[in-house]
Amino acid sequence: MDLVPALEEPLRQPLKSVLGPATAKVMAEHLGLLTVGDLLHHYPRRYEERGQLTHLADLPMDEHVTVVAQVADARLHTFASAKAPRGKGQRLEVTITDGSGRLQLVFFGAGVHKPHKELLPGTRAMFAGKVSVFNRRLQLAHPAYELLRGDPDESVETWAGALIPIYPATAKLESWKIGKAIQTVLPTAQEAVDPLPDTLREGRGLVPLPEALLKIHRPHTKADIEDARSRLKWDEAFVLQVALARRRHADAQLPAVPRKPAPDGLLTAFDARLPFTLTDGQQRVSREIFGDLATSHPMHRLLQGEVGSGKTLVALRAMLAVVDAGGQAAMLAPTEVLAQQHHRSVVEMMGELAEGGMLGGAEQATKVVLLTGSMGAAARRHALLDLATGEAGIVIGTHALIEDKVQFHDLGLVVVDEQHRFGVEQRDALRGKGKQPPHLLVMTATPIPRTVAMTVFGDLETSVLDQLPAGRSPIASHVVPAADKPHFLSRAWERVREEVENGHQAYVVCPRIGDEEDDPKKSAKKKSPEDEAEKRPPLAVLDVADQLVKGPLQGLRVEVLHGRMHPDDKDAVMRRFAAGETHVLVATTVIEVGVNVPNATAMVIMDADRFGVSQLHQLRGRVGRGSAPGLCLLVTEMPEASPARQRLGAVAATLDGFELSRIDLEQRREGDVLGQAQSGARTSLKVLAVIEDEEIIAEARQEATAVVAQDPELTHLPALRTALDALLDEEREQYLEKG
Repeated sequence: MDLVPALEEPLRQPLKSVLGPATAKVMAEHLGLLTVGDLLHHYPRRYEERGQLTHLADLPMDEHVTVVAQVADARLHTFASAKAPRGKGQRLEVTITDGSGRLQLVFFGAGVHKPHKELLPGTRAMFAGKVSVFNRRLQLAHPAYELLRGDPDESVETWAGALIPIYPATAKLESWKIGKAIQTVLPTAQEAVDPLPDTLREGRGLVPLPEALLKIHRPHTKADIEDARSRLKWDEAFVLQVALARRRHADAQLPAVPRKPAPDGLLTAFDARLPFTLTDGQQRVSREIFGDLATSHPMHRLLQGEVGSGKTLVALRAMLAVVDAGGQAAMLAPTEVLAQQHHRSVVEMMGELAEGGMLGGAEQATKVVLLTGSMGAAARRHALLDLATGEAGIVIGTHALIEDKVQFHDLGLVVVDEQHRFGVEQRDALRGKGKQPPHLLVMTATPIPRTVAMTVFGDLETSVLDQLPAGRSPIASHVVPAADKPHFLSRAWERVREEVENGHQAYVVCPRIGDEEDDPKKSAKKKSPEDEAEKRPPLAVLDVADQLVKGPLQGLRVEVLHGRMHPDDKDAVMRRFAAGETHVLVATTVIEVGVNVPNATAMVIMDADRFGVSQLHQLRGRVGRGSAPGLCLLVTEMPEASPARQRLGAVAATLDGFELSRIDLEQRREGDVLGQAQSGARTSLKVLAVIEDEEIIAEARQEATAVVAQDPELTHLPALRTALDALLDEEREQYLEKG
């Protein structure tokens, strides 16, 4: 059956041909917008009424913002500097206000003349720049601005009530310039191809796509914006869910070998060895997994659970079930450190059951091999042979497992740890190693709200482990405001010392490594006045470790760990820390995933405001893994009223990862929902807010499943195929290829 060709999409016209090469180049480089359609789908972030002013108290730190405000006062200062020793340096300080709050603008040098003439008290304008803190006050250094002047023909009322769209912008491309470019391409919106089936659109009372595009960019009323957003949300939710539904449909057609564990085999022997009983959650999730493994098409399941909820144990039982059924199981870890750690803990948990073919091995035993890139040639040859002959039932490794040379005897199950670190090709390459596609279990310790699971991992069934096993200790978390109360920071280091004196260990986490300055390419860049006015750079591992050794942690054994170290050195540092030889480990987020040292009870996170909520939660999960209670201190210099401080307060207030992941999403822009963590590509979600729009996503999933069941190739829906092709162009493919 020939596929009906997708409809021609007039919006695919390159921006170059409409806006000219210079503007098109800036749009492509800074916003990733290449076609007329890309630009029309670059929706306003919010709208300001021309007569009203932006609420300045809510501005996010370190982000590029656009505000509508009024100049309260402007002062020109002259001063002496290296470039202007005779006191000819100039700095213009302008204060803008929304009637209650104030924000300082700063202009330097030759850049002061124009604003000095134009930004007179009482003037209203749009200002765009990056919010920073200087002398404990919010400021914008060298903002771009556009004066708001009324059209002479407009009455005061219409001028004041007009809605100004504020677009997501960058330092090189202000909101008002984007607005002007959109004005140029807006007539083309009339030709947009509508992806929603008519019955669905009419049944839900949604406006046609051309009308929605017109209303979102040039609304006359707030009702116009509502109409447009409801329609565009449906587009995003529905097209994405159709893509996922087609993938689920295709997967359901694939054959797989059913794997049912033999009674009284390896799994039974393993369960008998366990020194504790499984939690109800572990038993429930295991039943779901065993049910999938017993079917004749491949399992695709996402296993999510808090750090320490026992995911590895559940995954291991699934692997043993497959070995019992005559197959092999592979576990993929994102790093060598983690692969070695999984290997150690699996061998420990299995005891003599992991000594297949060896003296002292139990009769049901199998072999558990490790395969990583840095193994010696002889050990590697040995491991490869064990896999090819089937001698090894379980292999644990990094993506070295995916190389061509690695052959399995009968690969039945692949377990992927921390999925978002793996690409599509890697997963598909591993899938190709089985006689038939193997079953797939993806584990993540990042709690994912249900709607995100439906959006990002929509082609996977989801299992959740939400109770912690008995014996896990609580973690106390506190925010340490280093700027307001410097003595709190001194007390934090005393607490670290106390933990070490009590026989425990501690982590200190920093946002960066600290040898970047040695890179001549980076240091050759001249610092602009804005950079000088910016606040200090993030704290670095090497600097902090140095200060601690000479200062508050003098006499303790302190080591550093970061991503640029040689893998052997990293492993050696981790081994010393795990063995208790090192008291304090100063590290970057390389410790975020999978490092398990039960004796580590304290963690100090420096510049904690520079980490995301989920990342802080992941890091915190590294302490309190033994019987002693954990302590996590979040150090920040952010002022109390800032959103960053509130975010840290939220992390300190709850240990519930699902609650935090909701907060995290509510605080981020809708556009980041699929997250840079998932891939570096642009996100395909623009107006759909994954938390608020739970109902739309759930309904779109139902509609999409019904459409695909009826017409898997979308033969009768050419416009939907066009939208799908656009969504699935190469850079978006990665999102959907998660399963």
